[in-house]
Amino acid sequence: MSLLRRIERGGQDEEGGGEDSKLTQMRNRRTQVPATAGAAAGRQDSGSYVDLKVRVQNKLLAELDTSVDPRSPEVRTTIEELFATILSEESIVLARAERQRLFDAVVAEILGLGPLERLLADDTITEIMVNGPKNIYIERKGNLTRSNVTFEDEDHVLRVLDRIVAPLGRRIDESSPTVDARLQDGSRVNAVIRPIALCGPTITIRKFSKKPLTVEDLIRFGSMTPEVAEFLRACVIGTLNCVVSGGTGSGKTTLLNVLSGFIPNDERIVTIENAAELQLRQEHVVSLESRPPNIEGRGAVTIQDLVVNSLRMRPDRIVVGECRSGEALDMLQAMNTGHEGSLTTAHSNSPRDTLSRLEVMCLMAGMDLPVRAIREQVASAIDLIVHQERMRDGSRKIVKITEIQGMEGDVITMSDIFEFEQTGLEAGKVIGRIRPTGLRPKFIDRIEDAGVHLPPSVFGIGASRY
Repeated sequence: MSLLRRIERGGQDEEGGGEDSKLTQMRNRRTQVPATAGAAAGRQDSGSYVDLKVRVQNKLLAELDTSVDPRSPEVRTTIEELFATILSEESIVLARAERQRLFDAVVAEILGLGPLERLLADDTITEIMVNGPKNIYIERKGNLTRSNVTFEDEDHVLRVLDRIVAPLGRRIDESSPTVDARLQDGSRVNAVIRPIALCGPTITIRKFSKKPLTVEDLIRFGSMTPEVAEFLRACVIGTLNCVVSGGTGSGKTTLLNVLSGFIPNDERIVTIENAAELQLRQEHVVSLESRPPNIEGRGAVTIQDLVVNSLRMRPDRIVVGECRSGEALDMLQAMNTGHEGSLTTAHSNSPRDTLSRLEVMCLMAGMDLPVRAIREQVASAIDLIVHQERMRDGSRKIVKITEIQGMEGDVITMSDIFEFEQTGLEAGKVIGRIRPTGLRPKFIDRIEDAGVHLPPSVFGIGASRY
């Protein structure tokens, strides 16, 4: 078994079959090209960077000790020493910059994610979108641009995909052409391959910043104001049940992570996610992650299963990464049965739409419940909806903070506490600020009972009116 196959399969055993001229083997199709040696061959192939990379790479793999764990820190040092020896033996002379570029590319192919390594190392990039081997797009500051990075072919993309999902015990093939996974740093990965993806293997990577964003960062970015931050902190400490809503890419998970950071350190927190993304800094945190079914269609553990199980784990707070289906009903039940201060997110276009989606998700649990009973559960469980949007300039802002007040007849009543006011558009940048509506929330007594006293100015109310 070659070291390369061990690396690509996450260290799992698999039959080997020699070194592949395209750096590896693509499933059952193998192309055998022996490594070329000698100065003449080196000079002949030096005109093509790709050929040179593959040739050096193949010879390097032939020299590596296959008994060494590819994930050990000594491997990179060994690769560096062998790399220098191979270039010297083949009389390949390169400028220092080209030599470093070649070495980085070879290491990325052997130990990393190939062409994606360069994009993952760029902290200014927040999202990577692979639309087939030759079309890779990146997001910077909310704006999409096409990258000059490419893969060799579809097989190359699939090899990188195998390297991502294999260590997690997941798979992606023709019988299961979609997968959700994560990288070692927590970045979320979604992949779709043929026959579902007609343009070839499609990968979407939502990167996590190496340093989790804080509330100060969101204030600096203009996502919220200090008054809003103070209010949200008081709501979390006051054990209000909050839902963070918004569209795809609006920053819900980032905001949920910031809100979770307000939870006192002496409470037991259970987080439940499809792919672990939350980065809580408290000491007493239990992280649970759902699991898809195996190749036989068995062994699946859903978010709903984990929510039910978490109730037996004596949590003070339950944080669900996202409610998408029937787990919404169990989440509402938990909020109504002694687990105040729980947090979750939901996709929606507005706070009112969030309530409608929660109703639909509760019906997806398979329980034959009347709509009014569900609405009463929603109105009783949810205290606050924080709605976030991605603006036309790519920025992400909190646009509404809405209190759920209760029921009037068959309608859930709501009241906006904060609302974003856009004042203009300059050079494509949205100008505006989230402002208080002047209404004092009804749950202010619960916040004060928790020992947090908000000044009247937070709500835009004069002291005489408070």
